[in-house]
Amino acid sequence: MEFPVDVALAELVPQLPTGPRWWYEVKLDGHRTIMWRTAETVRLQARSGRDVTPWWMDLAVAGMELPPGVVLDGEAVVVVGGKVSFGAAQSRASSSVPRARELAARYPALLIVWDLLALPTGDVRARPYEERRALMLDVLAGLPSPSPIQAVSATDDVEVAQAWYENLADAGIEGVVAKLGSSPYRAGRSSSWRKVRHAETTDSEVVGFTGTAARPRALAVRLPGGRTALSQRLGARLAMQLAEHLVRAAPAGPGRTDAGEPFTVVDPGLTVEVLAGTTRHAVVTVTRLR
Repeated sequence: MEFPVDVALAELVPQLPTGPRWWYEVKLDGHRTIMWRTAETVRLQARSGRDVTPWWMDLAVAGMELPPGVVLDGEAVVVVGGKVSFGAAQSRASSSVPRARELAARYPALLIVWDLLALPTGDVRARPYEERRALMLDVLAGLPSPSPIQAVSATDDVEVAQAWYENLADAGIEGVVAKLGSSPYRAGRSSSWRKVRHAETTDSEVVGFTGTAARPRALAVRLPGGRTALSQRLGARLAMQLAEHLVRAAPAGPGRTDAGEPFTVVDPGLTVEVLAGTTRHAVVTVTRLR
């Protein structure tokens, strides 16, 4: 395996699947993070493939306890007041590195792990989910206790999963992910991984912006069906968070949406959530940076 790795993604569905060999995991509201324990150090990768180690250095230090060669997939989360806070995780990820370290001292992160991609003996992505999970639990059992690197809660009982979905939203549980026990770890979206979320949103790739990189007015996003559209005008807080990323990316020139609106093309490797109902419209509503 070479850094960065393409991550597996779940298909958004309206209800949990049932049947033999379906497993269910709580879906936490944080930042997707791949942890690479190399021979000498630890690297952390965002969903986009970007190296985000400096922003999550507390997790990188904890990862040094893993055997070299281990690669884990999970969610970096921050707990504030007993609740998983996406805002706290987002503040960490979108701040400067010195500020991120200040935030880490006040609110240490957890890496909630749900998959194992590699062992010291090699790549295990082709193995079934049930086997990878058992191997993952063995790896995590070898960490000192307590550790900020922890296994996600999982069950093969759909009634338990439904109870999680219905009762844990106030604790920062975003939804539930269902995975076939026989499924390999496959890059991209697959129907063998499905998610049910409380928010009616979908993920979209940022392909450009209007305004300036330091003060973006709107985003150009590529929707799941392939259409490119502009967002509504960004709120001040969201615009500031996005600017942190856009100013580091070199604009690639002019572009136009499917409806012909001009924008500045950029490839920062960003993903945002948009309201699902607005994806049918000429202008979509962005809710947050992923």
